[in-house]
Amino acid sequence: MPANRPQPDARALALRLLLAVTQDGHMLSDSAPDSADPATRARALRLATTTLRHLQRADAVLAPLLRKPPPPEIQALLRLGVVEMLELGEAAHGVVNSAVAQARLVRGGAAFAGLVNAVLRRAAQTEGWAALPVPRLPGWLRRRLVAAYGQEAVAAMEAAHLAGAPLDLTLRPLPDDARAALTGALEAAASVSTLPGGSLRLAGGAQVSALPGYAEGQWWVQDAAAALPALLLAARPGETVLDLCAAPGGKTMQLAATGASVTALDMSEPRLKRLRANMSRTGLQAAILCADALEWQPPAPFDAILLDAPCSATGTIRRHPDLPLIRKPGDLAALTAFQAALLDRALAMLRPGGRLVYCTCSLLPEEGEAQVSAALARHSDLRLMPLPAPPFGDATPEGGWRTRPDHLTAQGGVDGFYIALLTRS
Repeated sequence: MPANRPQPDARALALRLLLAVTQDGHMLSDSAPDSADPATRARALRLATTTLRHLQRADAVLAPLLRKPPPPEIQALLRLGVVEMLELGEAAHGVVNSAVAQARLVRGGAAFAGLVNAVLRRAAQTEGWAALPVPRLPGWLRRRLVAAYGQEAVAAMEAAHLAGAPLDLTLRPLPDDARAALTGALEAAASVSTLPGGSLRLAGGAQVSALPGYAEGQWWVQDAAAALPALLLAARPGETVLDLCAAPGGKTMQLAATGASVTALDMSEPRLKRLRANMSRTGLQAAILCADALEWQPPAPFDAILLDAPCSATGTIRRHPDLPLIRKPGDLAALTAFQAALLDRALAMLRPGGRLVYCTCSLLPEEGEAQVSAALARHSDLRLMPLPAPPFGDATPEGGWRTRPDHLTAQGGVDGFYIALLTRS
């Protein structure tokens, strides 16, 4: 953004973010400009994320108040205003005045300023917002999940998506007294609970960089389910370990903290920038490479490999409500083919007797259980290693772990993951 142009306020930026998702099909995380003031950017992302999470409910409020759909910019303004008032509890007069002013800045929007004013004033009088139906997943995705898990489980997942996600922290290995001191300091800043698997969960909003232990690199943000794959791989000091598709680095830091010799590989340099920043803050060490995993040749086979394969990310909808608007059923064929190719390539880089964790943050069996079953059929020297009962979630019929957003519901849920531990004979 040029220096002589004023930066947008949070509502204006949130409007741009909503349109980037609903009109342009861009991910929310890819649309927020780094040049924006950090506080403005954070508030805009919160407004846009909350609006996307409640999009169907906002449309249910607006439908009887509109004779026909307005232009996309005006529709986004109305959706944003409804959610600000009815979900976030913002004062109606401030929201209405801001939306009217914003409408006048949109090309052709001056003609709709009166409509925005009238509709939002009436929407502010809506009763029963909290009783509106829980937003449903897109039909193509819902049908697949119902076939895999049943109606009741899918309804519980949708409720978890609406509730959003709390903040989970993975602590680097610390002496017992140091861990207790850090946990106590975090408890003084926010309500903290320890989850099965060892992650710390913070209730309520918190400024991450202001929390105790952040500057010292004693922890990093990582969903409790996302922490399980590295725990299952159980890297040991001195082992050579490859983290494939490593960015943004939560699993890399877990592996490096074990004392293993870690190589972190990813083909996205912008995502590796975040990984490098995380490694620098924590003081952990890994060889970081930007390369295509299907083409890169390692100097020697690895003792252990973690493959967190690119996927539909349908297990992370509770923190990424833009995903149902972005993902399409036609995406799956290319994704599953790429996952199979990556798994075959990873196995070729693993020494005989070595360990490989395959995981995806997807709820779809074709990206998890079916991928591993197909790999076992392709490779006669491949087998699943026996697993203990998962800390949370379910053991799967073929021998992996499955977590879903409706697991640990009383504690706030977890991301959906599939995880399997494989070895070559």
